Amino acid sequence: MTDAKKSDDLPLAGTSTSLAAADEAEKVSSEIYDLIGIRGKGSDTGPGVSECGGKDPDKYFQIFHPWSFTPESPSQLDDVMERLREELPKHGWKIVEYGHDTSKNKNINLTADNDKKKHSVNITHYAKRTPPKLSLTVVSGCYQTPEGQKVQRF
Repeated sequence: MTDAKKSDDLPLAGTSTSLAAADEAEKVSSEIYDLIGIRGKGSDTGPGVSECGGKDPDKYFQIFHPWSFTPESPSQLDDVMERLREELPKHGWKIVEYGHDTSKNKNINLTADNDKKKHSVNITHYAKRTPPKLSLTVVSGCYQTPEGQKVQRF
């Protein structure tokens, strides 16, 4: 999904209401949370709805779910990105990007697609923040609303 050059190229994720699709994105986030594999706290941010560029905004939408993870002990994050790089493919994810970003802090970024679930995730390890944490954004493919319904925005 991250291979898409334009938002018009987003893969179709199926037919769903905004609320059901948001529930699915939270479920995907929860599965990734479990793969992190260390004690810590996830932020309590909910999903949002955005447009699928070039498509009727009353009928088509995409879900995004940004959240963060702060470990109980900062040193526990040291190996998490490598573990995620190994574990995500075992759960249907394809790593499409992995490495340091161009920032002064050289944060580690991981982007993965799950074609079966029609979701992508971007994870950034902010090792030099106080406290160190992971920033995650799960995004869906493009959903179409059921016949006769409109996109609910939240």
